[in-house]
Amino acid sequence: MPTKDHILVDLLPTCEKAVRTAKDVGEAVRRHVAEMVTGPDGRLDNAAMEREQYACHGYAWLATYVSALEQILGWAQRLDAAGRFGDLEKLILQAAFAEYLHQLYGGFPMSQGEMVRPADFGIEARERFSLQCPHTHLLRDHGFTAAVKKRIADLIEDGHFGNLGLDDETLDLVRDQFHRFAEEQVVPQAHEWHLKDELIPISVVEQMAELGVFGLTIPEEYGGLGMGKTAMCVVTEELSRGYIGVGSLGTRSEIAAELIRLGGTEDQKRKYLPLLASGELLPTAVFTEPNTGSDLASLRTRAVRDGDVYRITGNKTWITHAARTDMMTLLARTNPDEKGYKGLSMFLAEKPRGTDADPFPAPGMSGGEIPVLGYRGMKEYELGFDGFEVSADGLLGNQEGQGFKQLMETFESARIQTAARAVGVAQCAMELGLRYALERQQFGKPLYAFPRVHGKLVWMVVETMIARQLTYFAAREKDSDLRCDIEAGMAKLLAARVAWSNADNALQIHGGNGYAEEYPISRVLCDARILNIFEGAAEIQAQVVARGLLVGR
Repeated sequence: MPTKDHILVDLLPTCEKAVRTAKDVGEAVRRHVAEMVTGPDGRLDNAAMEREQYACHGYAWLATYVSALEQILGWAQRLDAAGRFGDLEKLILQAAFAEYLHQLYGGFPMSQGEMVRPADFGIEARERFSLQCPHTHLLRDHGFTAAVKKRIADLIEDGHFGNLGLDDETLDLVRDQFHRFAEEQVVPQAHEWHLKDELIPISVVEQMAELGVFGLTIPEEYGGLGMGKTAMCVVTEELSRGYIGVGSLGTRSEIAAELIRLGGTEDQKRKYLPLLASGELLPTAVFTEPNTGSDLASLRTRAVRDGDVYRITGNKTWITHAARTDMMTLLARTNPDEKGYKGLSMFLAEKPRGTDADPFPAPGMSGGEIPVLGYRGMKEYELGFDGFEVSADGLLGNQEGQGFKQLMETFESARIQTAARAVGVAQCAMELGLRYALERQQFGKPLYAFPRVHGKLVWMVVETMIARQLTYFAAREKDSDLRCDIEAGMAKLLAARVAWSNADNALQIHGGNGYAEEYPISRVLCDARILNIFEGAAEIQAQVVARGLLVGR
């Protein structure tokens, strides 16, 4: 039963037992779903996976919940071992378990209007009951009561949202540095950049370069800082908390550097990585085409060898920061007879940096801006290529037909980075909601005094910490040179949903004022919405996670 501070007795052992039970639930669901989609030959049947997409994607979400509980427990255990497991952290832990266990047994949302229930996996009531235990009942009944919510609300009123558990002095210093930078250089201007729909000032980009943002994970021998993906998450989260556009500037360089580091020749590494690290060279990723979306095997843009150059012809769309950049990582088809992935090649295509008056001055290249609701600081473009020249030396790795494979090698890092961006946006929304709830007076008291207001914010605190720890876990796996495509997919899947939920609820707390453009939460809502779409839409992420888990690694 709870103590006087609403903290369960033997909390950590109780959660440890509950995790084991949750993993049993996950395994039971995996068996049921596998039966639905496995053919007579024992392999996954693609047609069956499409027919049973609801169950497959639901399983991906359920497995994400189980992994999230494991990681929030790991966070608590590390804090406890370090003597830093305080009342707030204990309450966050038990609230996370209480709510996620309720959802695992009763149903959880894949998105608005898409609820998944145990029966969708073929699990009947008798089996559901067998998968429960006294520890899960205790947490569900007492872990996140109205009194617990009120206690958490009291503890976070001063703007402290729980120890992040980094347990690394260097990472703590990095976080403090970029928190200050965001507060001083980004937050005061971000909303104006959004309202005016203008590019983030180049002076801010230059300051970011001086701080090492663009070379954070590039090896020191190539001019970078040689830090890991966990550090990248810390930096990206803080910058995105200030403004998603600023946090996303680093993503462009991260993708380009990862492509070159993993797939480039030594000459390409020596030429481009130092320029990326210093910020002298700003890159953009040019992959998506009209009517293809995530179906990269259908790309039609052509690259034809002509002596010492390739001539690029075709159209690309949703290209972020296309005008004010110096190089494109460009995916094109070099083998017209190969219609699938094997016909694609990746190019390091240099181009002149555009201006407001002439955004695309390169011969054979044109473009137009795509007006968007949010995520405006770098702008989105449609591009057209008509004989655009790329030096033959720009073929990544000097090998044709490797483009899709090279791109796939970057997806883990890109999705971890996007999860970190989502955590930053979620944190921003939460802070804006709390500030407004404390300042806004209604019926003679602050909005924060009302249970349905502080209850929303309390859950934001809890679920943001869950998403953060799942993201850090994926980053640590990557830093350990372990395959983490499933972990990265889970982190992005959950963090993107949390960012949108936080923004939506924070706007609700603002009421009508939140719908006014003058309030920053209106921008954050627009910014949050893209996170479920880019770097792999939520449906694609669920498919990746489900297939990976069902096949095994």
